Amino acid sequence: MRFLLLTLLAVTSLAPLRADGLRVATFDTDVTPPVGTRMAYDPVTNTWDMSLRGRGIVLLGAGEPIVLCALDWIGIANEGHDAFRRELAAAAGTTVQRVTVHTLHQHDAPDCDFGAEKILKDEGLDALNFEGGFQREALKRLAQAVRESLPRAQTVTEVGFGQAPVFQVASNRRIFGPDGKVRAVRYTAAPDPKLRAEPEGTIDPLVSLVSFWNTNRPVAVLSYYATHPQSYYRTGIPNPDFPGIARFLRQLAVPQALHVHFNGAGGNLGAGKYNDGSPENRRLLAERMADGMKRAWEATQRRPLTASDVGWRIEAAALPASKHLDEAKLVAELKGRSAPFLTRGEASRLSWLRRCEAGHRIEIGCLALGDARVVHLPGELFVEYQLAAKSERPGRFVAMAAYGDYGPWYIGTERAYTEGGYETEPRSSNVAPEVEGVLLGAIRKLLKD
Repeated sequence: MRFLLLTLLAVTSLAPLRADGLRVATFDTDVTPPVGTRMAYDPVTNTWDMSLRGRGIVLLGAGEPIVLCALDWIGIANEGHDAFRRELAAAAGTTVQRVTVHTLHQHDAPDCDFGAEKILKDEGLDALNFEGGFQREALKRLAQAVRESLPRAQTVTEVGFGQAPVFQVASNRRIFGPDGKVRAVRYTAAPDPKLRAEPEGTIDPLVSLVSFWNTNRPVAVLSYYATHPQSYYRTGIPNPDFPGIARFLRQLAVPQALHVHFNGAGGNLGAGKYNDGSPENRRLLAERMADGMKRAWEATQRRPLTASDVGWRIEAAALPASKHLDEAKLVAELKGRSAPFLTRGEASRLSWLRRCEAGHRIEIGCLALGDARVVHLPGELFVEYQLAAKSERPGRFVAMAAYGDYGPWYIGTERAYTEGGYETEPRSSNVAPEVEGVLLGAIRKLLKD
């Protein structure tokens, strides 16, 4: 009898796991590489006050679970991105098609590409920044965090949407001359005062917030803002830079909810107009970004949310590989170089090329929350893609998370490939100019009612 009673109590305690209705589980784990591990640019020599995080949510009760995840890494590409989606899908009990994984693109952080790692090792070369031992351990911890989050899932009764401008953070990196060509690139730190004096250029000034609520208690806050996230780097110390600090400040202000940040289409944006590279600017940029997040939070409007209001759609898109990519040339360059970062990047480019030639398609996701939409895309997208997505649904909430599969690297507009500039050079972009038509077609399909 006592055993039966205990069994009944245990079953009762698990009832919320089987309850009807929408729920959200939150997960958060440390993804900071240890001392001695190689990051994208440099080996780790020390640690900082703040760790790198892998965070996200699992939406339950609206069909198979939906997983949204963001990591404080520079990029997760090709077979690495496949592995992250596959492991998180298994942990959440869902399909890979309902999992999206993004990075924030901080530069004092790891990258991940298991395809590049295999290519290097098959050629008898040191995998350097593509050595995947730490990345696999971090993925195990992240998957475990997802599994452990499910029993703690909370009921969702409302969703909130808020937007506000962020002042003096993002600016366009591409400075044009009178001939319509890029005459200078204003990187994320611009020591030249003449470049900082140039106009802000085309940006999306808004930070967008999506919040999930259990009655009057916030459970999770997702934020979206488009810019390169560097203040300064090459320190040898992993850190989440100013977006991570801004996220931390908002976590302190609203501690009940997990705060998850996604980088938008910031491929041609950075803080260069407002940042000369001085270390003090990291705090200033973080405070400005946190101020925008705060005002978006205060402007949030809540509305009821049920499982029937939640939808997830994907469009599989075959992105055209850059015509400059040549397998024999990439292999030759790979064998002839020894420096740690993008000289070994030929392996990642080769992995991408082989996937394109094999017919690989990138799955672009769209989360529907009532009449609001959040679109999930790959690579370092130009901000024009984000602005185009918003123009598809005027007057309604649209946000974008970019830096999904990092295999394409920079993704410019078709016109940008005729204008010059670093981002669309053959060394920087792994896709052809025709990519614009492919991506905009997929975005439009996803944003249709």
